[in-house]
Amino acid sequence: MNRINQLFENKGNRKLLSLYFTAGYPTLDDTLSIAKSCEEAGVDFLEIGFPYSDPVADGPVIQHSSEEALKNGMSLSYLFKQLQDLRKHIKIPVLLMGYVNPMLQYGVERFCADCAAVGIDGVIVPDLPITEYEAHYQAIFDKYELRNIFLITPQTTEDRIRKIDQLSTGFVYMVSSYATTGKNLSISDQTAAYFARVKALNLRSPLVVGFGISDRQSFDLALKYADAAIVGSAFVRLLGQAAYQEKIADFVAGIKGVSEEVVK
Repeated sequence: MNRINQLFENKGNRKLLSLYFTAGYPTLDDTLSIAKSCEEAGVDFLEIGFPYSDPVADGPVIQHSSEEALKNGMSLSYLFKQLQDLRKHIKIPVLLMGYVNPMLQYGVERFCADCAAVGIDGVIVPDLPITEYEAHYQAIFDKYELRNIFLITPQTTEDRIRKIDQLSTGFVYMVSSYATTGKNLSISDQTAAYFARVKALNLRSPLVVGFGISDRQSFDLALKYADAAIVGSAFVRLLGQAAYQEKIADFVAGIKGVSEEVVK
């Protein structure tokens, strides 16, 4: 069984946390060392971003990390070379997240085959249309047993949410607001109604909240409605600090609300 499915089937009462970071940032060859530090700190699954020059869904923090990663020389080809030893070090689920253009330029089947070869469990491509996925790529993703993760927003209709749930084989990514990444999550009446509306649909897929999760308060708030939450911009911001490796365990402990000793 895919590691993503195993994680959610066996989660029990655990609070599941995912961290996002951009491959090639802050320096070109940090990818595996960051992933190892995250797993050691108690992160439940990871999203590794492959950078793109026009990251339209991302706020300034992740945009900056993508720009720096590209300047550092990161590419999909180089990322897959970095990840060749991924499963020698990392046991938790790992997803790649990025935009459709680099994937198309690389070649979708080649991309999926290389994901499978290094042990990637799923892919998040926010700007890949569902119709295109069904018509051209679903069979390829299935061939390589990759979970393709779709996003929903407060503007997504019930019919579309149910369609996404039907197509989903991993989880449904519930974007907390109709904004770019990096905006702090604040539960207005409108946001709470959106979360409650989606939860009330009793979807068969797990729900994972992203965009705006930055601390223990927003993490706990998201988990009132979802099975897991993703921290992106706040973690990428940490990676821009000096001696960031020494701070990852405390960062994770702060989000999860447990001591560093318990996390380890």
